[in-house]
Amino acid sequence: MTGQVRGVQLARLLGQWHALPGRRRSPDYAALAGAVRGLLADGRLPLGVRLPAERELAEALRISRTTVTAAYRHLRETGHLASRRGAGSWTMLPGNHRVASTGLWTPLDDRDMIDLGAAAPAAPPQLLAAARAAAEDLPRYLGGAGYHPTGIIELREAVADGYTARGLPTSADQIMVTSGTQHALDLVLRLALAPGGSVLVESPTYPNALAALAGRRARITTHGLAADADGWEPDLLLGSLRQTRPKLAYLIPEFQNPTGHLMPAALRERVVAAAHAVGTDLVIDESFVDLPLDGTELPPPVGVYDRHSRVISIGGMSKAYWGGLRIGWVRASAPQVQRLAAVRVGVDMASPVLDQLVAVHLLAEADAIVADRRVELVAQRDALLGALAHRLPDWRVTVPRGGVTLWAELDGPVSSALARAAEEVGVRLAPGPRFGLDGTLERFLRLPFTLPAADLVEAVGRIAAVRYDLDRTGRQRWREPAVIA
Repeated sequence: MTGQVRGVQLARLLGQWHALPGRRRSPDYAALAGAVRGLLADGRLPLGVRLPAERELAEALRISRTTVTAAYRHLRETGHLASRRGAGSWTMLPGNHRVASTGLWTPLDDRDMIDLGAAAPAAPPQLLAAARAAAEDLPRYLGGAGYHPTGIIELREAVADGYTARGLPTSADQIMVTSGTQHALDLVLRLALAPGGSVLVESPTYPNALAALAGRRARITTHGLAADADGWEPDLLLGSLRQTRPKLAYLIPEFQNPTGHLMPAALRERVVAAAHAVGTDLVIDESFVDLPLDGTELPPPVGVYDRHSRVISIGGMSKAYWGGLRIGWVRASAPQVQRLAAVRVGVDMASPVLDQLVAVHLLAEADAIVADRRVELVAQRDALLGALAHRLPDWRVTVPRGGVTLWAELDGPVSSALARAAEEVGVRLAPGPRFGLDGTLERFLRLPFTLPAADLVEAVGRIAAVRYDLDRTGRQRWREPAVIA
């Protein structure tokens, strides 16, 4: 069990569950049960969490307890809830489901699903040759124990060289290799954030970052991003730092996930100065830094403006290379890296040596691999944009200058309902509320362009069909009252 959700918290997550299009005039208890299943399906409600008592939820939603009782009973019948008299009810994984690659649960028979929930591409063709070369390099490591808490020296040097080439001089002592970017974030939070500490994040932001912060019981404040190309409003962002004085701020300045915004150089410098003035450490997620598109020129790394070891950068190889290669890293001061390594020993000891050797060979061919990836992403992005313009012209989409996702503003607050309907026709979506707090962002949807163009066009066609059905089935039909003479 991971904890308990209170009635008011669940009510905020559910939002306008009773007024969502596509209810097909189902009873209130069925609509409520469906909304709870939707929260479970897209990760906003974890497995193993204790739901509020029936009376408490009924009061929070201002509905009858009978409706909540029936909804809970329906969830037990479908395998989404386990109850024990006198102890409560907990969310659970239905027996006919499994945990998917996104970390969310999914039906066992979803092998033909077009998955737009994960924003990560397939492996590059160079991976197989890199794996063979890594296996040939492995014997020189076999005489030792194989534990390298900060990473093997070849990989740390390669990553450090990448930062230096971007204008941020870096030594291998400033790099710690991790098992992916999410692992890097988790270790940084363990070191730098006490349970209950305050954190500033963008809204929307990366869902797994919110999950990591929730695991630390962080007190989260948000800076809302504009939907247009500008993204951050400088005075508001700097004002949030000065007013809330958070212990940490988690920001994604390169092709922000999910909006695709790129933070300008002038704002990067001002953010670092403001963070130093109020005593805030900046955790800068550079997951998409390798993927500028259409010739976009990148500003200097945020760390360029850091003179007081306030900036901790995290990155990895999931987006430009392959998510199955669990290689990430932290760039910080050398003393911070050593403290992170000490924290790590109590978590997972070290990353696999063979995977690190594969990464070394891939980074040696980075120019060719990343160039091919950019060409591929531009073609897929343009195919997705074309399909949206043709099938869903009322949706507003700002063309990103890099990264792998579109942030679409829908023609109504139907993101969660649309995601549930799309699942029925073989398309998995990440609805807007996954990227925020307390059920907001229902007018938005993240659409990655990491799948083949044909799959993206097919997915948009299916989404458009169910979007039309939501309107058609959700509209009330009013009749003239019968005259009784």
